[in-house]
Amino acid sequence: MARRRQIYEGKAKVLFEGPEPGTLVQYFKDDATAFNNKKRGVITGKGVLNNRISEYLMMRLGEIGIPTHFVRRLNMREQLVREVEIIPLEVVIRNVAAGSLSQRFGVAEGTALPRSIIEYYYKNDELGDPMVSEEHITAFGWANVHDLDDIMGLALRINDFLTGLFLGIGIRLVDFKIEFGRLWEGEEMRIVLADEISPDSCRLWDLKTNEKMDKDRFRRDLGNVEEAYQEVARRLGILPEGGPRDLKGPATMQ
Repeated sequence: MARRRQIYEGKAKVLFEGPEPGTLVQYFKDDATAFNNKKRGVITGKGVLNNRISEYLMMRLGEIGIPTHFVRRLNMREQLVREVEIIPLEVVIRNVAAGSLSQRFGVAEGTALPRSIIEYYYKNDELGDPMVSEEHITAFGWANVHDLDDIMGLALRINDFLTGLFLGIGIRLVDFKIEFGRLWEGEEMRIVLADEISPDSCRLWDLKTNEKMDKDRFRRDLGNVEEAYQEVARRLGILPEGGPRDLKGPATMQ
């Protein structure tokens, strides 16, 4: 395998220099973290499943006109993406009370919200990814008002589509986290969906039983984490033949 220069390593993925200018190779790891990296572990086969799930969802979103950084899947653990300037915000869309929202406002987990709520968090592990307002975002120059209008519009469209898609396979989309980047094409810039969409970044509950089918099983020591990820992929119709197979990571060049 050709050696590639590593660009960035995060908690769940590694980015390598792509084969063409303006591209990157995104490699999905099995590493799992929670509570701002305080809890760590490995979910066997997670990287393979997340690669397939994120590929499928990015492609489906692309079909309805959502611009994304995704180009194509390369193999079981890697996909080719466009290089973008990541906006340092985690955009969280909430449909049902769960997690930190339940804790902050004393709302019982599982309570349907009056409408979908969008929250912004500043991407900074050392600070614990603090929640921020639009005022913070524009004052510190992370994004301007026009950027935020685009982000909110795209986030709501993504939420509407994914809510229906998951509903069709018996899954309730409780909430999810997405990220956006600026894609430059010459002098033109547009906001595109970046990063990934997977059980790592979504809360997914079985529609009938409310059984958790996402990384909360790891966060809360509920067990059967691998099986939950596999079940999401199975319902989407994309579970790799023979189950998730391991694939060694690419060689890096410093």
